[in-house]
Amino acid sequence: MESLLARLRPLLLVLVMGGLVPALPAQAAVTVTFYGHEGNRVQNGWLLFPHAFVHLHGTLQSNGLPVDYAVGFTARSPGPQLLLFSDRGILKRPEPAYIADGVAYLSVTISDETYEALRNRFDYWASAAGGTYNLNSRNCIAFVADIADVIGLARPSARTLSPNGFLKDMVGMNPPGSLAGIEHHTVAG
Repeated sequence: MESLLARLRPLLLVLVMGGLVPALPAQAAVTVTFYGHEGNRVQNGWLLFPHAFVHLHGTLQSNGLPVDYAVGFTARSPGPQLLLFSDRGILKRPEPAYIADGVAYLSVTISDETYEALRNRFDYWASAAGGTYNLNSRNCIAFVADIADVIGLARPSARTLSPNGFLKDMVGMNPPGSLAGIEHHTVAG
């Protein structure tokens, strides 16, 4: 039987390459990467603040549609008033240069079902019910903590003002192999 398979392999390869026999579908998957942005510096005339966000990228298994969606939660009107008052929050898509300048901490491959659950959470954070921004308790860190909860990651308390500290601690709480499809990125410090 094995010799028959060995003899048929070249023929199957020719048929697949010629388009006469469809190839097996490629394995598709969506990956969520957790990013931190250092901030506290000026870039292109803007003062950057520390920030956390997620980037979903890949292909849905169910329909083969590509996914490339980065988003974080921030105040609609950043400013010193946030030290005293809550404000309307918004989901904001970072520019590609901002993503490239960010620090990738952790990636997780997710199922299509988890992708849909995340999309529902994004809708919640964008809604009137979920969209209140508070610098101390309902900020970009609370947002990525909620995304981590949906995925099933262990995470530290979101009651911090250090996005990168939060993400570094989250990496430590989710060692390789603790969740299928988890990958750590090299993080300095």
